[in-house]
Amino acid sequence: MPAGTDDRDRGVRPVSIEIANESGVNVDEPALAGLARHVLDEMRVHPLAELSLLLVDEPAMTELHVRWMGEEGPTDVLAFPMDELRPPQPGGAHAEPGGSEPSGIPGLLGDVVICPQVAAVQARRARHSVGDEIDLLCAHGILHLLGYDHADPREHAAMFGLQDRLLASWRAEHGAAGGPVGSANGAAASGSQDDEQPAPG
Repeated sequence: MPAGTDDRDRGVRPVSIEIANESGVNVDEPALAGLARHVLDEMRVHPLAELSLLLVDEPAMTELHVRWMGEEGPTDVLAFPMDELRPPQPGGAHAEPGGSEPSGIPGLLGDVVICPQVAAVQARRARHSVGDEIDLLCAHGILHLLGYDHADPREHAAMFGLQDRLLASWRAEHGAAGGPVGSANGAAASGSQDDEQPAPG
């Protein structure tokens, strides 16, 4: 391949990000898609991968939460992985952000479902904007799709550290002030996020 040629030069379209807002809440969808693309680019996900972001209201999120997690009430974010896009990397299960080559495997990454009403409650507790909270939940859900989890302290530190770096780099690139990173759910470290990865149906 000639120097300076990238996927865009060869006619490869960027990651497909589909957003459906069924929540009844106004959300800056282009900005959310931009953040999602930033996270996927930083994580070196194949440019032909597809991601779906769905914003739902509390009754819809409650139904999903009960059905897939067996837990009552709405939650903030759920991740539904579809394809296994990333083969294990040498020395670990995940690629590092900013690595040299994207995964060579395109596919359907999965769905991230966010409830803006729950995000609004958490944003008030964390003392930042609802937009910042939704951004955090979007990045968090994408990391779950890529195989990250926070079940034990070591996983938690790795996932939330990466999430913080991704959000900080997004805000630096776009001049967004943003709230304290990683403070979702009244400091996301509280472990109250019920965003585990249910098996797709």
